Amino acid sequence: MSLEAIRYKNGRLDVLDQLQLPLKSVYDHVATVQDGWEAIRRMKVRGAPAIAIVGALSVAVELQERNFATAESVSQFVSTSFDHLRTSRPTAVNLFNAADYFTSKAASLAKDHPEDPEKVKSALVEEIEAMMDKDLKDNKSIGEHGSSAIATRTHAPTRVLTHCNTGSLATFGFGTALGVIRALHEKRLLERAYCTETRPYNQGSRLTAYELVYDQIPATLIADSMVSALMQSKSISAVVVGADRIASNGDTANKIGTYQLAIAASYHNVPFYVAAPSTSVDLNLKSGADIPIEERPPDELLSIQGIRIAAPGIHCWNPAFDVTPARLITGGIITEHGIFEPSQLAEKLKSVGD
Repeated sequence: MSLEAIRYKNGRLDVLDQLQLPLKSVYDHVATVQDGWEAIRRMKVRGAPAIAIVGALSVAVELQERNFATAESVSQFVSTSFDHLRTSRPTAVNLFNAADYFTSKAASLAKDHPEDPEKVKSALVEEIEAMMDKDLKDNKSIGEHGSSAIATRTHAPTRVLTHCNTGSLATFGFGTALGVIRALHEKRLLERAYCTETRPYNQGSRLTAYELVYDQIPATLIADSMVSALMQSKSISAVVVGADRIASNGDTANKIGTYQLAIAASYHNVPFYVAAPSTSVDLNLKSGADIPIEERPPDELLSIQGIRIAAPGIHCWNPAFDVTPARLITGGIITEHGIFEPSQLAEKLKSVGD
């Protein structure tokens, strides 16, 4: 059974507090939109797909607990709620896409059923709940496409390096980049997975390592500064990372440190893949230069688990993400619809939508 970052049943939402992993597994109850905002902002839940799902489910939970006099008041609540959720974290686009969709959907339903707020509520809740199954299905497709491509290109047994956390803890289940690794393992094509510790928040050592051990996948943890040495000495077959936002030209924003992995992979002729659902693609942005990059509080870099590790008085720069240029994504971008060259991504996804 995969780890559950999100538990939702009968209108009740609980999220695994990932700040306490791997030492404790504690689920926090999310009863309101504000609870959802806090969970996302404080990074109790993280990973672009999971952020969108938790944000939308927090709206669904509060919708079911409220009484509305008119359908228009339902639509207004949905719009206001998603406007607030947009302010939680700025880089991952999945939540913004969900916000646009459900705000528009609520307005359309309210127009069609102006005297029936309960019908509008139930229709919205049903569609929000469907996000969970769709995310899992998409992740399984990403895993299949990615594992097949890597196995064909590199030949088994494979050694795959990943960065940050992109598994069950970052999605509703299975994962994106880590889903590719899971699929390789299920096919008995994986010799070993390598994961970076992913400073400064240690999502790799705290979360990815936790998932790999939980699923009994052969794995090794390395420090971020060991990547080039690893590629030089261990014959890495491929690098697979996730994405928080992909611009229309294929430039990709992902956890800080991804860019330097891509540079190292290019130098060592290691195929570099990005694995993400199509909801992570922002066709409104021409390039990575247009992607907003979140800056996190300095204390996340200056301390670990509340213990100060840096000299008092030192200044700090703490961007949460960096942008990898499309030309360095040499393996391609793995989506639920298939694998695309970064330069072809926008055109291919538009054709799928048509």
